[in-house]
Amino acid sequence: MKNKKTLIALIVLVVLVIGAFAVWKVNAPQGQTGDKTILVSVVVDTETSDFVIETDAEFLRGALEQAGLVEGTESEYGLYVTTVNGVTADESQQQWWCFTRDGGTLETGVDSTPIADGERYEITLTTGW
Repeated sequence: MKNKKTLIALIVLVVLVIGAFAVWKVNAPQGQTGDKTILVSVVVDTETSDFVIETDAEFLRGALEQAGLVEGTESEYGLYVTTVNGVTADESQQQWWCFTRDGGTLETGVDSTPIADGERYEITLTTGW
C-alpha cells in the first residue's frame, strides 16, 4: 500500500513538472522570423547616434551583434552589455546601459528580447543605481 501511494505521488509530481514546463514554453518570448528593420538610438550624455539595422535575427542580441554595436560578458542570464558603440560603462561611477523599446524599459535581457519589424530601441548610458 505504501509503495502504491509513493508511485502515485511520483506520477503526480512528474505530470506537474511537465505541465509547468509546457506553460513556460508557451509563454516564453518568441522572436519574429524573417527580414526586419529596427532603429536603434545610442545616447551618451547629450549625443545621440542612430542606427538602422536590417536583420533576420529573432532576438535583440543577434541584431545588435550583427551591427557590431554591443560587447559584454556572458552570465547565466545571457549577455551582460558593458560596451555600446565603443563606449564602455564605468561601474566605478555606477554607469550602466538602459535598454528601452518604444519608450518603455525592457523587462528582458538582450538574449531574450524578441524583435519585430519597425520597432525602435534606445540604449542610454545611465549613471546611478
